Amino acid sequence: MPPEHLFDQATRVSAGDSRWQGHTSPDYWAFVGPFGGATAATILRALIEHPQRASDPLSLTVNYCAPIAEGPFDLDTRLVKANRSSQHWCVELSQAGGDVATLATAVFAERRPTWSHQVAKCPDAKPFDDIRPHPDFASTWTKQYDFRFIEGRPETRFGPMTEPASTFTKLWIRDRVPRKIDMLSLMAMSDAFFARVFHARGELVPFGTVSLTTYFHIDTDELAKQDISRVLATADAKTFHKSYGDQSGELWSPEGRLLATTTQIGYFKA
Repeated sequence: MPPEHLFDQATRVSAGDSRWQGHTSPDYWAFVGPFGGATAATILRALIEHPQRASDPLSLTVNYCAPIAEGPFDLDTRLVKANRSSQHWCVELSQAGGDVATLATAVFAERRPTWSHQVAKCPDAKPFDDIRPHPDFASTWTKQYDFRFIEGRPETRFGPMTEPASTFTKLWIRDRVPRKIDMLSLMAMSDAFFARVFHARGELVPFGTVSLTTYFHIDTDELAKQDISRVLATADAKTFHKSYGDQSGELWSPEGRLLATTTQIGYFKA
């Protein structure tokens, strides 16, 4: 059998008596902790593999309450409410019996055949193979992705800009070692944008995601039939004010299907 993909190793979970267990991965490490997208994907994996889970992910909100240290962690999963078509979950991540470091809520829902209409239009984009990969960054998690910027390539080599630059980005994202896109990779990629404040200021500043919400607009079977290994992604910001800034993003299939949308707010020091 082929070796397990690094992403699957990083998001692996195991079931315990009352909690699930996971472990941070050095391959998906950011500046001071694990890549938030990998943490979110690990939480989603625990829910997808949970024996009480029904239907497909509809949304996942992750609140990063405190730094996650290198090493093992526990996931306390709880089904809060279930009805005929949806489930509402709560997940608490903690380490060594300490306080909650990450708090997440998720909705799983049955998608029934019904009227459909995609209002959003897929952005124009050069083909993936026509764009050169972006050079590696310092964080190990960025080395696990193949970023191909169409617009809004980050420029952080020259110090703070005199006037804030555009915060809009359009790019292709693929696992560095290609992996078929599933709900887990879609979740992680929804957080794989560089902080908007980096783009606006043209420099790296202390930053951390505080709260992230991703909405899924496709079910598991439909996504599997897409049979894709990359997404076209866009991200932008609306405001930076008193240490916090927002971000909104979209993830598209190469054929123009809107797969997921995401919003987040993050802390910065500048």
